[in-house]
Amino acid sequence: MIPTAWNKSSERKRGYISRCLPAALCAVMISLLAACSTTRKLTEGETLYTGVKKLEIVPTDKEKLPSEMVSDLKQAINVAPNNAMPFLSPYYRYPFPLGLWVYNNMSDSAKGLKGWIYRTFARTPVLISDVRPDGRTEVMKEILENNGYFGSTVSYTVNPNPHNPKKASITYRLDVSKPYTIDSIQYIGDRTPLTHFIDSLARRSDYLQKGAVFCVDSLTAVRVRIANRLRNRGYYYFRPEFIEFEADSLLNPRHIAIRYDLAANMPEIATRQFRTGNITTVLERSDERVPGTPDTLQTSRGDLVVYRPQHLRPNMIPSCITFRKGKIFSVRDMDRTQTRLARLGIFGNIKIQTIPVDTSAQDPVMDVLVSCRYDQPMEASIEVNVSSKSNSYLGPGLVLGLTHNNIFGGAEKLNLQFTGAYEWQTGKGSNRSLFNSYEFGLTASLAFPRLLAPKFIRRRKSELNWTTISLNADILNRPHYFKMAQFNTGISYEWKTTRNVMHQFTPFKLTYTKLMKTTHEFDSIMAQNPAVAQSFMSQFIPQLSYTYTLDKFLERERINGINFTFTITEAGNLFDGIYRLCGVKGEKTLFGTPFSQFIKGQAQLVYSRRLMRGSDQWLVSRVLIGAEHAYGNSKQVPYAEQFYIGGANSIRAFTVRSIGPGSYRPPADLENGYFDQTGTFKLELNTEYRFPIISVLHGAVFLDAGNIWLLKNDPLRPGGQLQARTFLRDIALGTGVGLRVDIGMLVLRGDLGYGLHDPAGNGTGHYFNIAFKKAFAFHLAIGYPF
Repeated sequence: MIPTAWNKSSERKRGYISRCLPAALCAVMISLLAACSTTRKLTEGETLYTGVKKLEIVPTDKEKLPSEMVSDLKQAINVAPNNAMPFLSPYYRYPFPLGLWVYNNMSDSAKGLKGWIYRTFARTPVLISDVRPDGRTEVMKEILENNGYFGSTVSYTVNPNPHNPKKASITYRLDVSKPYTIDSIQYIGDRTPLTHFIDSLARRSDYLQKGAVFCVDSLTAVRVRIANRLRNRGYYYFRPEFIEFEADSLLNPRHIAIRYDLAANMPEIATRQFRTGNITTVLERSDERVPGTPDTLQTSRGDLVVYRPQHLRPNMIPSCITFRKGKIFSVRDMDRTQTRLARLGIFGNIKIQTIPVDTSAQDPVMDVLVSCRYDQPMEASIEVNVSSKSNSYLGPGLVLGLTHNNIFGGAEKLNLQFTGAYEWQTGKGSNRSLFNSYEFGLTASLAFPRLLAPKFIRRRKSELNWTTISLNADILNRPHYFKMAQFNTGISYEWKTTRNVMHQFTPFKLTYTKLMKTTHEFDSIMAQNPAVAQSFMSQFIPQLSYTYTLDKFLERERINGINFTFTITEAGNLFDGIYRLCGVKGEKTLFGTPFSQFIKGQAQLVYSRRLMRGSDQWLVSRVLIGAEHAYGNSKQVPYAEQFYIGGANSIRAFTVRSIGPGSYRPPADLENGYFDQTGTFKLELNTEYRFPIISVLHGAVFLDAGNIWLLKNDPLRPGGQLQARTFLRDIALGTGVGLRVDIGMLVLRGDLGYGLHDPAGNGTGHYFNIAFKKAFAFHLAIGYPF
């Protein structure tokens, strides 16, 4: 028999070896990779490019250079070396060039596993000769001269690796001179109406002014702007290249004299100003094989040719045509007409053709032919999904939709949608049935592409304005808790007053919720918190709401964008006022059921910043704040209207309704404590760095913070009330990374969040108080979070 002491010693040795073996193997592999040559296959005279060591820009008198120009200069040298680090290329590389090691130490003719490794991981060396630094210095010099920095010098230095002369990095140095400025401008002169108009536009240009720094890109922008204005003033065939600029730097040192004129090769038709002639709109049937019988109608916007049979309101198409016979022809009218017709949503193809008539006449005319082919009026859709919720419910769902895009002949949309889902609860337990929960509902909406409202509402006529009437019914069954029915109906208006400002007004929305059945388990949960129970009571919710949305970029280059949304909602005040006028006091009911009375406001600001000119790298931040208060006929805001936080579009390190209010944590023995994790005040802060990876695959790094609180103290939810002394400690914090597949019309998003701070704490007193294994949360969603 082997002694016991020897056995224990042997076990300790085996445990030590098992712990140290992985680290030892990693160390050996690292040593082998480091020892392997990455330049063995390079021939004489070839040098491996290891990136840019430094880009040194030395302006005269330490002047600040334009950020757009500096970005262009950096882009000119942005050649990634082998194993370059994302976002840090071309300056930094990963320390272990696996692709180069495979290329240099394996054969491309290998078969089997070695062949697969070579095809998968091998990377061809990037050489100094591939980078062509001499050509890149010429490109940077051209960028400087195009921005007025004439006389600047650009040079580069190849820095051999002291340990391996076959490796080298590059240092670029730019000695930037003072910029040249515009000294004088010589205009074309009032020779013709065309040249007079060009001169007036040039004089009003923000850039083309004495003292401005010379910039070729700015001159090009001036030409484009002038040409666009001319095309909107009847000069349909005018192009930017028909304006030529000449710059003279010899008249005055470090100054530029600019003269511009019309190009000698400009065709004569480009000088002609056209007026709109005959306007013809043709509406073709969706089935090309059955063209129908043409019927020509005379309208205020020209002839309308309709192929019968066809269901059409007489004034629908003319209201979308912005051309006027005899009016100066404008490209803007083409764009507006195209946009208005497309927004009706009933055409599958729209074409606008221009036909010049008698171009030699003193007042030439441009006829317009608009061709529209109807799309299929009926659309059916089916959507299958699987949902996984924070309360451990998991199950599939089905959405069936049927839409008629032109039910009354005026592009009115009738939409019918049926939703159904069933779920079961995962996890351990003996009191769960296989079929745990189901939900189904039916929604009908009718949308009119116009405002059915008083005419005094100011609206943007170039945009479609919508009136929507909706009706909805839902049944939700939670077998272990309750069965609830909800019905709502309402009417809403949506219109634009400017291109960037949208208004949504819901003058009437009535919601009715009815707890049809409850279980003893649910009743016991509600008994522990009467405030939550009141928010679940059967009631009517008569609402009126208004939403203001501002969405715009602050400059033409679309660098800084803002989206501001503000919503105010009130419920029950109109009914309460009527009852008071009638002398009714105390609790007021509607058809024997109490109605809710509260006010709710929410504001959200999203700021987007493009980090590099012309790139798809964005820093997007959001601030959201909301508050609500129940009064009069209600003691609590209805549960469906209360704020919650967490989830795919909120703080992504936490699941839905798993935080708050404040530092409150539901009792450990209270399963499904999410019932009381709602609040009446909400603050949310998010920032996200979005960047492209490859093709349609994008990435993100994010930081989220926020929480919900109670404006009224609830003794049964300690720590839930909003208080200044605990405010900062109550803010949950999380970070994470995400991947997005962005194909334009659809964005599929996966976010992995990591929790940093839970306001409820874990008793340690530390700020970073979430255990590593419990800190992760993954969310799969459609669309960007904000």
